[in-house]
Amino acid sequence: MAIEPLSSATGRRKTSTAHVKLFPGTGAITINGRSAAEYLKRETLVMIIEQPLDVTETKGAYDIVAKARGGGLTGQAGAVRLGIARSLQRVNEANHTSLRNAGLLTRDPRKVERKKPGQPGARKKFQFSKR
Repeated sequence: MAIEPLSSATGRRKTSTAHVKLFPGTGAITINGRSAAEYLKRETLVMIIEQPLDVTETKGAYDIVAKARGGGLTGQAGAVRLGIARSLQRVNEANHTSLRNAGLLTRDPRKVERKKPGQPGARKKFQFSKR
């Protein structure tokens, strides 16, 4: 029989979605079957996903299993961070204030702006020529 998670939550960022499950454990973070450092490749991204644990001072108290889909590594790291923060809030409602004050419960609404017709990109214009 599988161990029941303490809580689970979904996080989103850009075009990425992450489903995060919190288990009692030793602090291992697994994303898509690999360790966080191995999957994310950059130390800054690992620091980003550990922020909710640092703020609530629960580093090493929970094992985290996340499934991330869509987008790139930065978007997936942001999605996992939001999922972890929401899970920690569900486990202990006292974490809400510290997570909210750190801005970890707010979904980042920024997305890539679409390209417009008659322009090379979303905002860039072709070079203007007077003559």
